[in-house]
Amino acid sequence: MNALAIALHGLAATLWIGGMFFAYVILRPTVAQMEPHRRLGLWSGVFQRFFPWVWVSVLVLLLSGYWLVFMAFGGFATSPVHVHIMHALGWLMVALFVYLYFKPYPLLRKSVESEDWPAAGAALNRVRHIVLVNLVLGLVLMVIVLAGRYGLFMG
Repeated sequence: MNALAIALHGLAATLWIGGMFFAYVILRPTVAQMEPHRRLGLWSGVFQRFFPWVWVSVLVLLLSGYWLVFMAFGGFATSPVHVHIMHALGWLMVALFVYLYFKPYPLLRKSVESEDWPAAGAALNRVRHIVLVNLVLGLVLMVIVLAGRYGLFMG
């Protein structure tokens, strides 16, 4: 069961972080030359399809992560340092996503629907900044987790 939890945990992290990487590094520069109303409408549609996958990823990450902490490591008291760092950074990423989902994202959708392009652009800019922070956190987290297992935090 621990192997399944690790596999699901890795898959969920890959979907979330990979999706942010694709959106920020590939899609964003590609659509930058589009007319604002088309670009903003595209982003609204992209997020509408991507964010449900993020919610699923968050759920899977939390369930599999806590399963592993308690079943594989025997609780937080006996968990390695990299697990504690992963736990803290993971919750920070979730908090940022929840904020993004319930504050700037609805403003983006509403502004796109009402064709208020300056407001939509401002909302997209807030979303973009949060995605960038979460992407950096996610990439750092992956390095810590993957290298931590092999002694990154051991003298």
